[in-house]
This record gives sequence, C-alpha cells and structure tokens, in this order.
Amino acid sequence: MNPTDVLIAGSGPTGLTLACDLALRGIAVRVIERRTEPHHESRGKGLRAGSLAIFKRLGVAEPLIAAGTAGVVLRKYFDGEHINDTPTPADAGLLIGQWQVEEALRDRLAGLGVRVEYGAELVGITQDEFEVRAELADGSVIAARCLAGCDGGRSTTRKLLGIPFEGNGEKEPAMVIGDVRAPGLGRDVWHQWFTSEGGGMLLCPMPGTDSFQLQASPEQDEHGEPLPPSLESFQRIFDRCAGVPGIRLEDPTWLSSWRVNVRMATRMREGRVLLAGDAAHVHPIAGGLGMNTGIEDAAALGRALSAALTGPDADADAALDAYEAERLPVAAGVLADTAERYERVVEAVRTPGRGTEVGLD
Repeated sequence: MNPTDVLIAGSGPTGLTLACDLALRGIAVRVIERRTEPHHESRGKGLRAGSLAIFKRLGVAEPLIAAGTAGVVLRKYFDGEHINDTPTPADAGLLIGQWQVEEALRDRLAGLGVRVEYGAELVGITQDEFEVRAELADGSVIAARCLAGCDGGRSTTRKLLGIPFEGNGEKEPAMVIGDVRAPGLGRDVWHQWFTSEGGGMLLCPMPGTDSFQLQASPEQDEHGEPLPPSLESFQRIFDRCAGVPGIRLEDPTWLSSWRVNVRMATRMREGRVLLAGDAAHVHPIAGGLGMNTGIEDAAALGRALSAALTGPDADADAALDAYEAERLPVAAGVLADTAERYERVVEAVRTPGRGTEVGLD
C-alpha cells in the first residue's frame, strides 16, 4: 500500500509548506494532488512577515524576496480622475503570485527528494488507532501514520470525515478576477478605479511577469444577473471604469469569479487525520490573510506531527490535540478580522474618496 509517515492531500501553499517542514525533520512524506499539473494563476498574492519567517527556516525565502515586490503604491481614481496615491501598510509584506510561491516550495521539496504526485484524487478514508488508509480514484491505497487535508475550501478530506463547515456565504459572485496583460498601462502602481455609478476595477502588476491581476465588480445582464468572467467583459468594465484610451486587455491566462465565504470547520482533527489552510477555514478576499494563515497552520502542524510521530506514543494524542487547540482560535480571529476588512473594501468601492486601504490578497 506504499506506506509513508504523513500523506498530504493538496499541493497549494499550505500542503507544500507542511511537506517541506516534515521532510526537513526527516519524516517520510507524500503529497497527492487531484490536478494533473501545476497552475500558473496569481490567486492569493501577498506574503506577510510571519510567512516569510517560516520560509526563511525552510530555505525558500531568498528566491521569493528576489522575485517579489515590497512597498506597492495604491493609485486610486474616481470617475477616471486620479485622486490619491497611498503606499501599502508597513505590514503588507511581499507582493508575489501564489503560483510563484508554490513553484519555490516545489523546487525546495524536490531538493529534499519529494515530488508532488499529480492526478491522484482522494476518494475514501478509513483509519484505526495505528494508521490511515487513503483510497485514490484509480483504486490504489496509500497507508500513512497520519493524513493532512490541505485540499482547499471544497476539501474532499473534510467532506469524507463529515466535519461541518460552519459560516455563511453568498450565492452570487461578488467579484470577477483574472490574470491579463495590459500593454501601455504603467506597472509602477496598483491601479484602483471607482465610479460614481458604483463598482470598480483593480489592476495589480504581478512581479516577475508582464501581467496584471484584475479584480472587478461583475457585469450584469438585462435581468440583473452577473455575467461570467471573460476577456470581453473585462474590457467593457475597464473602458467604463478607467476610461483610458488605447489600452486593450489581452492574453487572459486565468478567468474566475469569487464569492464571499466566511466559514470554519468545527474541528481540525479526526483521529489521525488533520485539516489545515482553506480546508479548515475560508476568508474574505481582503487583507492578504487567507494564504498566510494556511502557511502558519502548516508550520504548527509540522511541529505537532513531528512530536506525535517521533516522541513517546503516550504523548501523540496530546501533540495532535495541541495543534487544534492552537489553531482554531487563530482561525476564528482571522475570520473576524478579514470580514471587517472586507466591509472596508466594500465601503471603498461605494465611497472611494475616503481613501480606504484595499489589502493584499
């Protein structure tokens, strides 16, 4: 059954951070991923100081700092007129695409002898007091001493365990997002356009690329229903909000929608299976705290698993319980903080002249 010490489901920043942490501790680890290949989407784009400190210990901070940008200026416009420039807060950290974070972690993990196993979909979990058995879609089974579910907000691991994911969310998309090129548009600031009609568009230059991450209020059809994201829709929103002649958006490498979700798992442990990152808590897209909280989860879980798997057997349960006891209150606090930040972002869209800060995420 191809046994290992720890099986990690999910190869996002949380899962890869945990894998690097465990491999550096000499603990055998495997990482499975349902996708068939890595993505190249900017997604979460801000690394805070706490995450960078963790990455320094893991040996991945230097390439990320070299590739990223600190001290981004937010340039706000109202009805096409420039109203102010605001530097990002001192604690905003490093601007860098999520795919670049994952790439650096994968490279580090490969150097430790571990590679992500793509196209491996988790479909079943059974466990006893000694091990977890993970059944994959191809019929194979992986036995592990522990399983870490780092497989995102729609976590299969969490659903298989039947752990409630409590909170609330909106049915309709609050935002369309994507990665696009905008030849001719300055890349020295994060452009943020708002209009007196309501809504707006943000274009953030992603370091190490020639693309911008776009965030915008979705267009609506004649019935008031939000239109799906498309390059044509992005261009119409840009023309309406920015009114900059001669700028044509092109080469969309990522098109998506985002819905407000504020949810948290009622527990982060079920026997030898543990949850981390978005699998345990999802946050509003404000403040850059979603990805960073998952990275910090991974560091805490690495310590707990190391203690549980290398220490006295009698202390294993206490070590795993301590992880949940530490991280559940943190997740609850971050959810409250990001919900408040999101309300400020919404207020910025409604009354942009107030200069409300729009955080990294």
